[in-house]
Amino acid sequence: MGVKPSTAKRSGRDTVLVLDFGAQYAQLIARRVREARVFSEIVPGSISARQIERRKPKALILSGGPASVYQPGAPECDPEIFDLGIPVLGICYGHQLMAQALGAEVERGRVEEYGRTHLTVVSEASVLFGDLPARQSVWMSHSDAVVEGPKGFDVTASTPHTPVAAMEYPERGLYGVQFHPEVSHTTHGQDLLKRFLYKAVGLRPNWNVVSIIDSAVEAVEKQVGDASVVCALSGGVDSAVAAALVYKAIGSRLTCVFVDHGLLREGEARQVERSFRDLFGRNLIPVHAGEQFLSALEGVTDPEEKRKIIGKTFIDVFEKVCQEQLDDTQFLVQGTIYPDWIESGGGGKAAGIKSHHNVGGLPDVMKLKLVEPLRELFKDEVRRVGTDLGLPDEIIMRQPFPGPGLAVRILGPITGERLALLRGADLIVQEELAKRDDLDEDLWQAFAVLPGFRSVGVQGDGRTYGEAIVVRAVTSLDAMTADWARLPHDLLDTISRRIVNEVRGVNRVLYDVTSKPPATIEYE
Repeated sequence: MGVKPSTAKRSGRDTVLVLDFGAQYAQLIARRVREARVFSEIVPGSISARQIERRKPKALILSGGPASVYQPGAPECDPEIFDLGIPVLGICYGHQLMAQALGAEVERGRVEEYGRTHLTVVSEASVLFGDLPARQSVWMSHSDAVVEGPKGFDVTASTPHTPVAAMEYPERGLYGVQFHPEVSHTTHGQDLLKRFLYKAVGLRPNWNVVSIIDSAVEAVEKQVGDASVVCALSGGVDSAVAAALVYKAIGSRLTCVFVDHGLLREGEARQVERSFRDLFGRNLIPVHAGEQFLSALEGVTDPEEKRKIIGKTFIDVFEKVCQEQLDDTQFLVQGTIYPDWIESGGGGKAAGIKSHHNVGGLPDVMKLKLVEPLRELFKDEVRRVGTDLGLPDEIIMRQPFPGPGLAVRILGPITGERLALLRGADLIVQEELAKRDDLDEDLWQAFAVLPGFRSVGVQGDGRTYGEAIVVRAVTSLDAMTADWARLPHDLLDTISRRIVNEVRGVNRVLYDVTSKPPATIEYE
């Protein structure tokens, strides 16, 4: 399969910790650091200086946040982190938090700044701005401001309404910016982050696909030892790459089980089984359990109950296979990735948004130890790893697909008839998109949804009372945020006409124009 087991010794890595104070952009900061080829990790803003010391990071970045630093109950940081000798970059709220902790005053500004703002560099000795333009456009989102820099700091940039838009104390390795360098609207934001990482901290850009694979393989080898391992394949890119990494580490001691729950898209189960048979050969066990899942879901309409039933039924099926064929297995591989972990509540302050992800779950029931080789990676990093491991494009470039399958795209009861209707509509969406080469390269997902309501229509000179189909298409880089895709009108027209004409029982097609946030990408 192009993935060879490896026993080479590998070294550790440099890490930047992103302290999260409730920012909407904390994950984006971490991604931008990784795009600069430096490993980053998100931790709660409440982490203590002693905990940070034990983790031995090379730098800290304090995120933004919605609170005001002077309000009672506002998120705080351990002030001792500024005396650790570890370089720190404060962004927006983090900038204000640093200033306040070091004796400066933060107060509500006379004028609030939101959106694109013109910034002027006022110090030729600035480390962060260096050879960047003296005037540049930055993205602001604040109503509070640092009145003046703390003792020892140089003010290095300002805006018409923010005198301390950036401040630096290079001798202590402390830096702060009021604006958001992590967003694309800040024209030289990534350059500034690189200057912090490379110039201020002295890091080298050595976080790449090779180092990702080496670190993951080394961790699996250490965790698993000589034991046997099973992987629950969903057919998606995450579980496929997770399996490939574990296979590289332990070879034929990995067995993959593909449970077809009958909730996949048209022809997908056959395609998945064919692809993974080519990869894992006799080490693949397919289980076709669609009727069992459909029976368990009969009459259920509550989204959370659907997910729980699908999860329990999956465990029952998977456990039976393990008991009958893999009774000596000790470890279970799951394709959990970083956004899954963060949005499932694993990132400290994050709410449990994605309850359908297998973060935890199976090991408690089956007494298997969990192996998650992708838990630190974003989706684009997972795809790059898969490509480097030699996985085919039909797997690597597959659209993200939820674990519970079409059950989260059918609102209301799940029946064989409703599944067939949605599969037919979704197939048309996929076919028409595949014909176009003029679509946004950032198109992340596109699919059909059965929202569960009927409306009056006229078809063949007769009155109908048919189902509606919602078409959802979004652009994104990592699914942490997403925007609705501006698909060409002629494409939408073709999709709509084909669905109404070819999918019996549908008389209306709608297009979803909601971003994430406030909506999620999926419907349930």
